[in-house]
Amino acid sequence: MKFEGIYTPVITPHREDGSIDRDAFASQVEYLIKAGVHGLINGGSTGEYYAQSMQERMEMASFARELTKGRIHLMVGTVAIRLEDSITMAEHAAKIGADSILIGSPPYAVPTEQENALNALAIDRAADLPIMLYNYPGRMGINMGEEFLDRVGRSRNFCAVKESSGDINRVHLLARDYPHIQMSCGMDDQALEFFAWGARSWVCGGSNFLPGEHLALYRACALEGNFDKGRRIMSAMMPLMRVLEQGGKFIQCIKYGAEMMGQYAGPPRAPLRALNKDDKRQLEQVVRVLKRTVAEIEAE
Repeated sequence: MKFEGIYTPVITPHREDGSIDRDAFASQVEYLIKAGVHGLINGGSTGEYYAQSMQERMEMASFARELTKGRIHLMVGTVAIRLEDSITMAEHAAKIGADSILIGSPPYAVPTEQENALNALAIDRAADLPIMLYNYPGRMGINMGEEFLDRVGRSRNFCAVKESSGDINRVHLLARDYPHIQMSCGMDDQALEFFAWGARSWVCGGSNFLPGEHLALYRACALEGNFDKGRRIMSAMMPLMRVLEQGGKFIQCIKYGAEMMGQYAGPPRAPLRALNKDDKRQLEQVVRVLKRTVAEIEAE
């Protein structure tokens, strides 16, 4: 399977009491499909999977499949501390007809590369679906290194890796030494560099509320090969990247951004809390300038 374009890890809207607002989730899915993103990810960290019960995770994956079937690629996240829970999600993804699954390292356990590879291969066997790996050592505590990649590469299902380490040398490693594993941008402020090194997809939380602007960068770099235009768009997007990545308020910003676009998102689940007034004002200003600047670039 080829992963091409913008893949949005969809937010999970919550009511004030913390319950999931399924109508708002359906509205968000429709908003993204209409905007033209290429795929949706249910059960990613932007969707707050870690704050959901296994029953909720499975129910939302099923609901996402009902909403998307036949219209857009659906990837289901399987990340969990317990292998048994990851296998449950993988089996459920296969049962509902998901198009692919997302496999990350188990948080907190800090397995060796061999142990982590065996963990990923067990999840693979449970689903037998195309796989995008998720390398995020900042959250998981370990890197999907060369030994890991060599071991999992023996299965045809490991198609891509969402690289979120922030280490540009990983981009070089993947592009040069693992060309058979597609590289997907998972570090928003390095999107231009990823595309320059041959990435064809970008998993970006910000596309929940600025899908058009993220698509503009993808088109300029991956489709048109116009990196002069791409640099200008990326420059316009950098203030947003700083707001999203600084201060530990990524999900809060994504959810408020969605509300700025007229979509109901509600608060994040505990332990996170909604943005304060100053944070909201800062995000509003950044988004306003970004949208105007990218529109001007696109209009040329």
